[in-house]
Amino acid sequence: MDRDLRQGLEPETISVRGARVNNLRGVDVDIPLRALVGIAGVSGSGKSSLALGVLYAEGSRRYIEALSTYTRRRMAQAPRAAVDSVEHVPAALALRQRPAPAGVRSTFGTASELLNVLRLMFSRLASHRCPNGHYVPPTIDVAAEQPFFCPVCGAQVHAPGAEDLAFNSGGACPTCSGTGVVRTVDDDTLVPDPDKTLDEGAVAPWNVFGFNVQPAIAREFGVRTDVPWRELSDAEKQIVLDGPEEKKHIIVTSKKGVHELDFTFRNARLTVTEELNRADNEKRLARVSRFLTVGTCPTCDGTRLSDAARAPRIGDRNLADVTALSLADVLTWAPTVRTTLPPEMQPLANGLIDTLTGMARRLVELGLSYLTLDRASATLSTGERQRVQLARAVRNRTTGVLYVLDEPSIGLHPANIEGLLGVMNDLLVDGNSVVFVDHDVQILSRADWLVELGPGSGTDGGRLIAQGPVPHVEGEPASLLAGFLSGAEPVVVRSVCPGPDVFDLGTFQLRTKQIHTVAPLSVDIPRGRVVAVTGVSGSGKTTMILESLVPALTALEDDPPRRLPAHVVALDVPEHPADRAFRPQVVDATPIGINVRSTVATYSGVMDELRRAYADTDTARAAGLTASDFSYNTGSLACPRCEGTGEISLDVQFLPDIDIVCPECDGSRFAPRAREFTRDGVSLPQLLGRTIHQAVHQVIGLSRVTKRLEALDELGLGYLTLGESTPALSGGEAQRLKLVTQLHRDQTDTVFVLDEPSVGLHPLDVRTLLKVLTRLTERGATVIVIEHDLDVIANADYVIDMGPGGGEDGGRIVAVGTPAEVAANHGSVTGRYLAQHLSEQAAPPGRQDA
Repeated sequence: MDRDLRQGLEPETISVRGARVNNLRGVDVDIPLRALVGIAGVSGSGKSSLALGVLYAEGSRRYIEALSTYTRRRMAQAPRAAVDSVEHVPAALALRQRPAPAGVRSTFGTASELLNVLRLMFSRLASHRCPNGHYVPPTIDVAAEQPFFCPVCGAQVHAPGAEDLAFNSGGACPTCSGTGVVRTVDDDTLVPDPDKTLDEGAVAPWNVFGFNVQPAIAREFGVRTDVPWRELSDAEKQIVLDGPEEKKHIIVTSKKGVHELDFTFRNARLTVTEELNRADNEKRLARVSRFLTVGTCPTCDGTRLSDAARAPRIGDRNLADVTALSLADVLTWAPTVRTTLPPEMQPLANGLIDTLTGMARRLVELGLSYLTLDRASATLSTGERQRVQLARAVRNRTTGVLYVLDEPSIGLHPANIEGLLGVMNDLLVDGNSVVFVDHDVQILSRADWLVELGPGSGTDGGRLIAQGPVPHVEGEPASLLAGFLSGAEPVVVRSVCPGPDVFDLGTFQLRTKQIHTVAPLSVDIPRGRVVAVTGVSGSGKTTMILESLVPALTALEDDPPRRLPAHVVALDVPEHPADRAFRPQVVDATPIGINVRSTVATYSGVMDELRRAYADTDTARAAGLTASDFSYNTGSLACPRCEGTGEISLDVQFLPDIDIVCPECDGSRFAPRAREFTRDGVSLPQLLGRTIHQAVHQVIGLSRVTKRLEALDELGLGYLTLGESTPALSGGEAQRLKLVTQLHRDQTDTVFVLDEPSVGLHPLDVRTLLKVLTRLTERGATVIVIEHDLDVIANADYVIDMGPGGGEDGGRIVAVGTPAEVAANHGSVTGRYLAQHLSEQAAPPGRQDA
């Protein structure tokens, strides 16, 4: 068939008809192929349900179904989506908002695969050490994988392969097994109260792990067990802490009488290490971890590599030296490798250097140049991990694939959005299709096609309210996004404090030494205001606030105050009217629990009240029921089919198990009998199926429940059902739910720290968030938000901008002041984008004094 004719027959859209996943109301939509498509809507409107629950689920399922049964059995697989039809959907890959947790051996270098190239470079281009310690100049024999001879002593040299330089393989340090850290017993935790005697339980590990006879054995070594620990001699303490494993004959008195037994002594340190070896689950590890300290491996100095793996050198650097550099510095170093090599090795060097720089290009454009290659992946933010995923996807050079990206702008400073758009454009150029769910107007405005769901959340959402190119959506009357795309909506929507008055309520003065890449700092933070801490990724925001201010406040909160962290020089706090210490409260976007049994009702604290209320009804009392019977976890009214989880797994033999809503209880978690017990005509299963907004009017007479539900509604969470599983909530929803108990309390002694609270929020939801932050300050709280969102920054009372870049190029305070003052500061990267954002939007409403 002619190529032009064949192209003319290719489908142009993915056709979705009757999508009913979660709250989608039979949505019909056509998604253009080979285009950049943005899906928008308020929180809970159904964005992720359409993108991940329909497009990705069907794209991945159909691809996997084309494989053999043997292969399918060994692959994760999405169940069939609740949709009438999906036509022309390509094979799909999803880059989720929260990538899977990183392994203990994963680093930025391994996750980005840059370390693979560096290992090859040090295997093939380095000067290698002979068995007698002499270094042999680089030779083409290494590239040809041939042994060669030391010109000094004549010993034969076998250059290591790339795997021999891997800390996940042959190059691992033997002491730490390639993790870079070792766990050692923390002696300070073994005897927490030196005023106690051994008989009174002075040795904590003996008590925790049930070795109560050890004091009696210690007496056989001549240790006095009836005097306080502090009065024991050094020799006695040494026996308790590190005595020999000798068997002693002791007499033990119990309720059953007096017994003569032979017991082996287990000293305090050995007790901890043995329990660590037996810790085969998280619970046991948590119990023993309290007695351990994690430190840098003394053998490899934290490099993870064995001595042999650190031996090859390029110039004066080994592999550990290079991986300790930031990505930007690695790219500066790489071209210098050519100068260390003879002419015949230049082609090989050029190929490896070009590969390295090509792989790194998109990582730099995505704003990750400040990360060191040896940075543990577990310490990366979710946004950083997702950007690493995205860069890898582009390098794979696929074609004809549907990429579904969930909140790709998370953690991105406005300066890095262009890099993100460049990455997505690369995917399109290769013939792929890109669908992304996002709330950031800067990226949504650049989409080829927009799909907007709404108009509300939960049962009020799930409908298609606008679709088309951006100019079309801007003119769509039903669109809630239109005014933000066109600039018709104002940016400043709260009454911000005038600049001269910002510090009237007091000042937190923080001074720190150099830590990581953050220079010594001296910063003033106004009390009782909304303070935005801004800057590009890696500029030092987290170090200044979460690693310095928060632990320093925690230390001062203790009675008596503890020593400040070593890098904190001083923290001066304002005087509190009631002479109370200031307490930090960190509210982040981490998921609330991983247990499917955790729901909005249980987490918010209303479930216990509701169970008692239903147990107090006439019908329940007549049936002899108590509050415990109304628990869907352990109560007699819990659904016996799904055991209160609301879903069951179907074993389909040769295919993967499929999780479905429990047909017995229809997902309510309760047995049918639970419907017989009602309050005002509504059973507990029915009530848990209602939204918070609906339930407020159905709990009359339960003042504590009503107050809590009203607070949830005020937080903009009224669309959530009481029985909704909390692990499924978005990051923004999780943060607001964590704040529910705070809105009605006196908060004059609280410093709230919110880490990117705008994650996953539509511009309208950001306004709800701003109302919440204002409510907290009205209760006297100091609110510090670490943010990239320009709407949040523009509505802060005070801005502290860090930078100017990330890593070694950051770590300094470049601008402070009101949003307008920072916007006028030409040295601030954030300020430039903030000035543009303010100028493009409608004029702010007339302000009033705070």
